[in-house]
Amino acid sequence: MADLPVCSGDPLLHLEDLQVYYGAIHALRGVSVTVYPGEVVTLIGANGAGKSTLLRAASGMVRAKGGRVVFLGEEVTRQNPAAIVSRGLVHCPEGRRIFANMSVRENLELGAYLRRDKLAVADDLEQALTLFPRLRERLQQNAGTLSGGEQQMLAIGRSLLTKPKLLMLDEPSLGLAPNLVREIFRIVETINRESGTAVLLVEQNAHQALGVAHRGYVLETGCITLEGPAAELRSNPEVKRAYLGE
Repeated sequence: MADLPVCSGDPLLHLEDLQVYYGAIHALRGVSVTVYPGEVVTLIGANGAGKSTLLRAASGMVRAKGGRVVFLGEEVTRQNPAAIVSRGLVHCPEGRRIFANMSVRENLELGAYLRRDKLAVADDLEQALTLFPRLRERLQQNAGTLSGGEQQMLAIGRSLLTKPKLLMLDEPSLGLAPNLVREIFRIVETINRESGTAVLLVEQNAHQALGVAHRGYVLETGCITLEGPAAELRSNPEVKRAYLGE
Protein backbone atom coordinates (compact mmCIF):
# COMPACT_ATOMS: atom_id res chain seq x y z
CA MET A 1 0.00 0.00 0.00
CA ALA A 2 1.25 3.48 -0.88
CA ASP A 3 1.82 6.21 1.67
CA LEU A 4 -1.41 7.83 2.78
CA PRO A 5 -2.11 11.06 0.87
CA VAL A 6 -2.71 14.17 2.93
CA CYS A 7 -6.52 14.40 3.10
CA SER A 8 -6.75 18.16 3.37
CA GLY A 9 -8.45 20.83 1.36
CA ASP A 10 -11.44 20.14 -0.83
CA PRO A 11 -12.48 16.54 -1.49
CA LEU A 12 -12.58 15.23 -5.02
CA LEU A 13 -15.89 13.47 -4.39
CA HIS A 14 -18.31 13.94 -1.52
CA LEU A 15 -21.45 11.83 -1.23
CA GLU A 16 -23.61 13.44 1.42
CA ASP A 17 -26.54 11.70 3.15
CA LEU A 18 -27.51 9.68 0.08
CA GLN A 19 -30.97 8.12 0.13
CA VAL A 20 -31.74 5.60 -2.61
CA TYR A 21 -34.84 3.45 -3.04
CA TYR A 22 -35.72 0.60 -5.38
CA GLY A 23 -39.48 0.70 -5.07
CA ALA A 24 -40.21 0.03 -1.40
CA ILE A 25 -36.63 -1.13 -0.70
CA HIS A 26 -34.51 1.50 1.05
CA ALA A 27 -31.13 0.63 -0.47
CA LEU A 28 -29.02 3.52 0.89
CA ARG A 29 -29.95 5.10 4.21
CA GLY A 30 -28.17 8.42 4.59
CA VAL A 31 -24.76 7.30 3.36
CA SER A 32 -21.86 9.78 3.30
CA VAL A 33 -18.51 8.95 1.66
CA THR A 34 -15.58 11.22 0.79
CA VAL A 35 -12.64 10.67 -1.57
CA TYR A 36 -9.69 13.08 -1.65
CA PRO A 37 -7.30 13.57 -4.60
CA GLY A 38 -4.74 10.80 -4.94
CA GLU A 39 -6.53 8.36 -2.65
CA VAL A 40 -7.59 4.76 -3.08
CA VAL A 41 -10.74 4.33 -0.99
CA THR A 42 -12.48 0.98 -0.69
CA LEU A 43 -16.05 0.14 0.21
CA ILE A 44 -16.55 -3.34 1.65
CA GLY A 45 -19.66 -5.18 2.75
CA ALA A 46 -21.80 -8.23 2.14
CA ASN A 47 -23.83 -8.88 -0.99
CA GLY A 48 -26.88 -6.64 -1.01
CA ALA A 49 -25.38 -4.08 1.36
CA GLY A 50 -25.73 -1.30 -1.24
CA LYS A 51 -22.16 -0.99 -2.48
CA SER A 52 -22.95 -1.08 -6.21
CA THR A 53 -25.96 1.17 -5.64
CA LEU A 54 -23.65 3.78 -4.13
CA LEU A 55 -21.48 3.81 -7.29
CA ARG A 56 -24.56 3.97 -9.52
CA ALA A 57 -25.90 6.92 -7.55
CA ALA A 58 -22.54 8.72 -7.79
CA SER A 59 -22.35 8.20 -11.56
CA GLY A 60 -25.97 9.21 -12.24
CA MET A 61 -27.12 5.74 -13.25
CA VAL A 62 -29.52 5.70 -10.29
CA ARG A 63 -31.31 8.83 -9.10
CA ALA A 64 -30.98 9.49 -5.37
CA LYS A 65 -34.19 10.43 -3.55
CA GLY A 66 -32.24 12.52 -1.09
CA GLY A 67 -28.74 13.77 -0.38
CA ARG A 68 -26.09 15.22 -2.67
CA VAL A 69 -23.30 14.11 -5.00
CA VAL A 70 -20.57 16.76 -5.13
CA PHE A 71 -17.65 16.31 -7.54
CA LEU A 72 -14.83 18.83 -7.87
CA GLY A 73 -16.82 21.23 -5.72
CA GLU A 74 -19.94 21.18 -7.91
CA GLU A 75 -23.16 19.34 -7.19
CA VAL A 76 -23.87 16.79 -9.93
CA THR A 77 -26.73 14.95 -8.23
CA ARG A 78 -29.24 15.66 -11.02
CA GLN A 79 -26.86 15.51 -13.95
CA ASN A 80 -27.02 12.69 -16.49
CA PRO A 81 -24.28 10.03 -16.67
CA ALA A 82 -22.65 11.45 -19.82
CA ALA A 83 -22.26 14.88 -18.21
CA ILE A 84 -20.76 13.30 -15.09
CA VAL A 85 -18.30 11.23 -17.14
CA SER A 86 -17.24 14.33 -19.06
CA ARG A 87 -16.23 15.92 -15.74
CA GLY A 88 -13.91 12.99 -15.00
CA LEU A 89 -16.01 10.83 -12.68
CA VAL A 90 -15.86 7.43 -14.38
CA HIS A 91 -17.69 4.24 -13.39
CA CYS A 92 -16.35 0.82 -14.44
CA PRO A 93 -19.37 -1.37 -13.59
CA GLU A 94 -19.61 -4.88 -12.27
CA GLY A 95 -19.77 -7.53 -14.99
CA ARG A 96 -17.34 -5.77 -17.38
CA ARG A 97 -20.05 -4.68 -19.86
CA ILE A 98 -17.78 -4.92 -22.88
CA PHE A 99 -19.08 -5.00 -26.45
CA ALA A 100 -18.51 -8.65 -27.32
CA ASN A 101 -18.93 -8.34 -31.10
CA MET A 102 -16.54 -5.40 -31.40
CA SER A 103 -12.76 -5.63 -31.47
CA VAL A 104 -10.56 -4.91 -28.49
CA ARG A 105 -9.36 -1.71 -30.19
CA GLU A 106 -12.92 -0.55 -30.86
CA ASN A 107 -13.90 -1.19 -27.22
CA LEU A 108 -10.93 0.85 -26.01
CA GLU A 109 -11.62 3.70 -28.42
CA LEU A 110 -15.23 3.88 -27.24
CA GLY A 111 -13.88 4.96 -23.87
CA ALA A 112 -12.75 8.21 -25.49
CA TYR A 113 -16.00 8.97 -27.32
CA LEU A 114 -16.53 12.25 -25.42
CA ARG A 115 -12.97 13.46 -25.97
CA ARG A 116 -11.79 15.76 -28.77
CA ASP A 117 -8.06 15.74 -27.98
CA LYS A 118 -7.11 13.09 -30.54
CA LEU A 119 -3.35 13.23 -30.01
CA ALA A 120 -3.78 12.84 -26.25
CA VAL A 121 -6.21 9.97 -26.84
CA ALA A 122 -3.56 8.19 -28.92
CA ASP A 123 -1.05 8.67 -26.09
CA ASP A 124 -3.53 7.35 -23.52
CA LEU A 125 -4.30 4.34 -25.71
CA GLU A 126 -0.60 3.54 -25.83
CA GLN A 127 -0.36 3.87 -22.04
CA ALA A 128 -3.32 1.53 -21.58
CA LEU A 129 -1.71 -1.05 -23.87
CA THR A 130 1.54 -0.73 -21.92
CA LEU A 131 -0.39 -1.33 -18.71
CA PHE A 132 -2.25 -4.29 -20.28
CA PRO A 133 0.18 -5.94 -22.73
CA ARG A 134 -2.22 -8.84 -23.30
CA LEU A 135 -4.65 -6.41 -24.91
CA ARG A 136 -1.96 -5.22 -27.33
CA GLU A 137 -1.61 -8.81 -28.55
CA ARG A 138 -5.38 -9.03 -29.15
CA LEU A 139 -6.25 -5.60 -30.56
CA GLN A 140 -8.04 -6.98 -33.63
CA GLN A 141 -9.71 -9.84 -31.78
CA ASN A 142 -13.40 -9.71 -30.90
CA ALA A 143 -13.74 -8.80 -27.24
CA GLY A 144 -16.16 -11.67 -26.64
CA THR A 145 -13.38 -14.19 -27.33
CA LEU A 146 -11.19 -12.90 -24.47
CA SER A 147 -10.84 -14.73 -21.18
CA GLY A 148 -12.59 -13.36 -18.11
CA GLY A 149 -9.41 -11.74 -16.83
CA GLU A 150 -8.67 -10.17 -20.21
CA GLN A 151 -12.22 -8.82 -20.41
CA GLN A 152 -11.76 -7.19 -17.00
CA MET A 153 -8.51 -5.63 -18.19
CA LEU A 154 -10.35 -4.35 -21.26
CA ALA A 155 -13.11 -2.82 -19.12
CA ILE A 156 -10.56 -1.01 -16.97
CA GLY A 157 -8.53 0.05 -20.00
CA ARG A 158 -11.64 1.45 -21.68
CA SER A 159 -12.40 3.44 -18.50
CA LEU A 160 -8.88 4.87 -18.50
CA LEU A 161 -9.41 6.20 -22.05
CA THR A 162 -12.03 8.58 -20.61
CA LYS A 163 -9.18 10.30 -18.71
CA PRO A 164 -10.74 9.90 -15.24
CA LYS A 165 -9.96 12.12 -12.29
CA LEU A 166 -11.73 9.53 -10.14
CA LEU A 167 -12.12 5.93 -11.29
CA MET A 168 -14.89 3.93 -9.60
CA LEU A 169 -14.33 0.17 -9.91
CA ASP A 170 -17.15 -2.23 -9.07
CA GLU A 171 -16.00 -5.76 -8.16
CA PRO A 172 -13.01 -5.92 -10.54
CA SER A 173 -11.89 -9.32 -9.20
CA LEU A 174 -15.29 -11.02 -9.46
CA GLY A 175 -15.04 -14.52 -10.94
CA LEU A 176 -11.29 -14.39 -11.57
CA ALA A 177 -8.66 -16.98 -10.66
CA PRO A 178 -6.40 -16.03 -7.71
CA ASN A 179 -3.39 -15.19 -9.90
CA LEU A 180 -5.52 -12.82 -11.99
CA VAL A 181 -7.01 -11.27 -8.85
CA ARG A 182 -3.50 -10.37 -7.69
CA GLU A 183 -2.69 -8.93 -11.12
CA ILE A 184 -5.83 -6.78 -11.20
CA PHE A 185 -5.05 -5.31 -7.78
CA ARG A 186 -1.44 -4.69 -8.79
CA ILE A 187 -2.76 -2.76 -11.78
CA VAL A 188 -5.08 -0.71 -9.54
CA GLU A 189 -2.07 0.26 -7.43
CA THR A 190 -0.07 1.13 -10.56
CA ILE A 191 -2.85 3.36 -11.95
CA ASN A 192 -3.03 5.26 -8.68
CA ARG A 193 0.72 5.52 -8.15
CA GLU A 194 1.81 6.45 -11.66
CA SER A 195 -1.00 8.77 -12.74
CA GLY A 196 -2.28 9.98 -9.38
CA THR A 197 -5.79 8.93 -10.38
CA ALA A 198 -8.03 8.54 -7.34
CA VAL A 199 -9.90 5.24 -7.07
CA LEU A 200 -13.14 4.34 -5.30
CA LEU A 201 -13.13 0.56 -5.13
CA VAL A 202 -16.10 -1.70 -4.38
CA GLU A 203 -14.85 -5.20 -3.71
CA GLN A 204 -15.98 -8.48 -2.12
CA ASN A 205 -12.36 -9.51 -1.57
CA ALA A 206 -11.87 -7.37 1.52
CA HIS A 207 -8.36 -8.64 2.21
CA GLN A 208 -7.08 -7.53 -1.20
CA ALA A 209 -9.10 -4.31 -1.19
CA LEU A 210 -7.80 -3.17 2.20
CA GLY A 211 -4.30 -4.10 1.05
CA VAL A 212 -4.32 -1.53 -1.78
CA ALA A 213 -6.52 1.15 -0.18
CA HIS A 214 -5.54 4.14 1.89
CA ARG A 215 -8.93 4.40 3.60
CA GLY A 216 -12.08 2.33 3.74
CA TYR A 217 -15.76 2.24 4.64
CA VAL A 218 -17.85 -0.72 5.77
CA LEU A 219 -21.42 -0.71 4.43
CA GLU A 220 -24.08 -2.88 6.05
CA THR A 221 -27.74 -2.92 4.96
CA GLY A 222 -27.48 0.52 3.40
CA CYS A 223 -25.63 2.22 6.27
CA ILE A 224 -21.97 3.05 6.92
CA THR A 225 -21.02 1.22 10.13
CA LEU A 226 -17.24 1.73 10.17
CA GLU A 227 -14.72 3.97 8.43
CA GLY A 228 -11.07 4.84 8.78
CA PRO A 229 -7.55 4.14 7.53
CA ALA A 230 -7.29 0.77 5.79
CA ALA A 231 -4.68 -0.48 8.29
CA GLU A 232 -7.06 0.21 11.18
CA LEU A 233 -9.93 -1.57 9.46
CA ARG A 234 -7.71 -4.60 8.76
CA SER A 235 -6.95 -4.87 12.48
CA ASN A 236 -10.54 -4.24 13.62
CA PRO A 237 -11.94 -7.41 15.28
CA GLU A 238 -15.39 -6.96 13.68
CA VAL A 239 -13.89 -6.59 10.19
CA LYS A 240 -11.61 -9.57 10.77
CA ARG A 241 -14.51 -11.75 11.81
CA ALA A 242 -17.05 -10.64 9.20
CA TYR A 243 -14.90 -9.97 6.11
CA LEU A 244 -11.37 -11.33 6.51
CA GLY A 245 -12.18 -14.84 7.69
CA GLU A 246 -10.11 -14.47 10.85
